[in-house]
Amino acid sequence: MTATLHLLKQQPLRDITIEAIAREAGVGKVTIYRWWPSKAYVALDAFSKTMNKTISVPDTGNGENDLVELLRLTMNFYSSTGQMFSEFLAECKNDPQFAIVFRERFLKPRREASREVLERAINRGEIDSAVDREVVLDMIFGPMVFRLMAGHGPLNRKEAATMISTLFRGIENRSSKAR
Repeated sequence: MTATLHLLKQQPLRDITIEAIAREAGVGKVTIYRWWPSKAYVALDAFSKTMNKTISVPDTGNGENDLVELLRLTMNFYSSTGQMFSEFLAECKNDPQFAIVFRERFLKPRREASREVLERAINRGEIDSAVDREVVLDMIFGPMVFRLMAGHGPLNRKEAATMISTLFRGIENRSSKAR
């Protein structure tokens, strides 16, 4: 997987071949195909492993701060790997089986980590417990993905804080604010 990441830093996924991955890794193509059906799957596993090592689940004791930090870490990761993520989304449209694997191996673990942050904030009374958690998770990362894909706005700490602050005002527990 290290070989795949090295290649992906040099060129887009569409330009990489299994042969190039095997050559970079010092193994035969058969070895690659034994574990992965295509280059997209190899790249996804490498990308996911790197992201999971890079992005930790913050726990500052404040839900809004935790969500800002989680989004900031994710934006920072995508600042150097966003092209890969975009290519994975394109691959999902072209290969329904890859889309299933992408959701299971990549999205599900990231959403579970994000849900942990969200649940802590709900348990502390910072966020209304009636919120639809799945929708909130989409709202945390949706604007970032749109900016990544469309390239119309920055992905930085200030924008992460603005996005989460705006979201938080809509989902915060107003009864705890009144106390």
